[in-house]
Amino acid sequence: MKNLGLKFISLALAVVLWFVVSAPRREPVRERLFTVPLSLVSMPPRLVITTDIPGSVAVRVRGRAADLRNLSTQNLEVPVELGWIQNAGEAEITLRPQAINVPPELEIVSIVPNKVRFRVEELRQRTVPVRPLLIGSPSGGYVIGEATTDPPVVLVSGPAQQVMKLSEVTTERINMTGRTGTFVQTVVVVSDSPMVRVISPLTTQVTVPVLAAVGPNPPAATDTSVTTTTTERTPE
Repeated sequence: MKNLGLKFISLALAVVLWFVVSAPRREPVRERLFTVPLSLVSMPPRLVITTDIPGSVAVRVRGRAADLRNLSTQNLEVPVELGWIQNAGEAEITLRPQAINVPPELEIVSIVPNKVRFRVEELRQRTVPVRPLLIGSPSGGYVIGEATTDPPVVLVSGPAQQVMKLSEVTTERINMTGRTGTFVQTVVVVSDSPMVRVISPLTTQVTVPVLAAVGPNPPAATDTSVTTTTTERTPE
């Protein structure tokens, strides 16, 4: 009975310490849904994906409430290994829970969708002509001659099917409104296809002749993107 008070205090401290240490373990197990981005890795440089794939998937995680609260989508990603793809064609990837890096006390319950299908094509390069894109009309009494580009062609790169079907690329818009004389302008070359990009050169120098109309019926504009309207008077 001599040290009964100290023993009681020690026992009380041990009980409190046990409750503090074991509190997380006694929390209920829950599940939480995260939106996790896909990370495409090791894609062969000579290939390109030509169909839409989801940018993220829904990942359901199970664990104690405190552990789930500490988990952030910024620390999560679903890696998609593409190094095994060697040829063009259809491909399918199965997303496995083991590939997602989470703390050991958490468990990946499901991934939706758990399969990703897409098409792969070979990258091709090709030279195509550049067409000046003219908009608007010059001042009255003037017409547009044949615009030229220097260089007249550029090198493009993209999926083989799209590149082979491509007949031309255009410049950025060149405003012809109110023009009264020939001018030269350096402009960017653009591709209408989002998957075909211009490699070289990125710009071209466009020369646009703007000529005074001659006679009652001036020559028609050579560029179809510019409409010139003339009115013929009847002699009195």
